[in-house]
Amino acid sequence: MPIDIELFEEGSTADLRAGGRTNAETILGFLGSSPDRAYTPKEIHEATDVARGSVGVVLSRLEDRGLVRHRGDYWAIAEGADVEKTLSALTTATAVTDRLGPEDPEEWGPGVDEDSEDA
Repeated sequence: MPIDIELFEEGSTADLRAGGRTNAETILGFLGSSPDRAYTPKEIHEATDVARGSVGVVLSRLEDRGLVRHRGDYWAIAEGADVEKTLSALTTATAVTDRLGPEDPEEWGPGVDEDSEDA
């Protein structure tokens, strides 16, 4: 969905996240919701609305981090404590955002850079 050019030019990076979640978060959440299934990139695209051209790149990056695995044309959530921690953190972050609303970097106060590692 297109956005207003003023938001594009002046909005914070949080404002510019379509749906509030990154593609990686969306795909990981989808695969994590069905740990007993594996999907093709096309099926992941259709289920998540992540751009078809982005799905493969995101899956490769998630695989490099040990969060997903694949065989042939199919991809599934990886197994292990790191994956469980990541999925738990995503669930918690989503629940907090749903309850309290999205973060507003302008509320952080002066001297806090939203792109810094401490933010």
